[in-house]
Amino acid sequence: MSGETGVTSETGARGVSGASGGDGAGADGAAQARAVLHGAGLTAGEREILRVLGRSEDLDSVGSQIVVSLGASIIEGRLRPGEDLNSVDLARRFGSSRTPVREALAILEREGLVEVPARKRPRVRRLGIAEVREIYELRAELYALVSRRIVEHCPDTAAGDRGADGPGSGGADGRGGQGAGADGGSLDELRAAQAELEAAAAAGDPERFFWSIVGFRNTEARLAANETVRGVLDSVGIRTLQLRHLSLSLPGRVETSVADHRRLMKAYTDREADLAAALTRSIVRRSLAALESSGWNGFSA
Repeated sequence: MSGETGVTSETGARGVSGASGGDGAGADGAAQARAVLHGAGLTAGEREILRVLGRSEDLDSVGSQIVVSLGASIIEGRLRPGEDLNSVDLARRFGSSRTPVREALAILEREGLVEVPARKRPRVRRLGIAEVREIYELRAELYALVSRRIVEHCPDTAAGDRGADGPGSGGADGRGGQGAGADGGSLDELRAAQAELEAAAAAGDPERFFWSIVGFRNTEARLAANETVRGVLDSVGIRTLQLRHLSLSLPGRVETSVADHRRLMKAYTDREADLAAALTRSIVRRSLAALESSGWNGFSA
């Protein structure tokens, strides 16, 4: 997520939906931003913002473009904690009035990515170390619950790929037969996610590896089939994406993460709920420990 700092980067011209458009100039700005998006495609950060906010990829308002642009710039690290967000400059950049800018900033404030202090310029939100620890503690416990639910409820193989007595169909020991998640998913989806993160690690592509890990976690949350837990994980997870990226970028972390996820996949396959939950807690806590020892100075006082 290294790269140019500020909203003047390439993605600074593009941005999620929900904030209303402004005047005619805003419509022109939205059209220009759509052209950029459709020409270059969405970045991983833009797709994650869209997913968490439950928005369509049809970004047809200037307010939508601003939300996606700023949100992606924050979670991908082009905008750093504490950095000012000048609403006049943003309105000029997107060819809009200040109304959709303010609405976009309000959306991002609700998601914990932006803070708008009274009588001060909006800025990228900085997290205190105590808050970061609380978020990681919550994520560790919720993902432990997710891991337990996957072991207990997620079949080994999708229903269409097994016979009555095939893998995941259940049996005398009850292993794998507890039924699929709400969307009919299976451990095969996690195996595919594991294969992708291992391929990214083998290719020496840290950015691809990071988003593969995010994808693995998102798949876990979906397969657990608990929408309340999934919503909380999305809410706290998006505001720590920069920190999670930093943690995985530290020396030796990719190799450790790959090995950890291999062990977790084996626990899922072997239907070891206690082990899967313990491994998940360890993975999340190790990420926090690496972050705390990194010397990163982006925390608020």
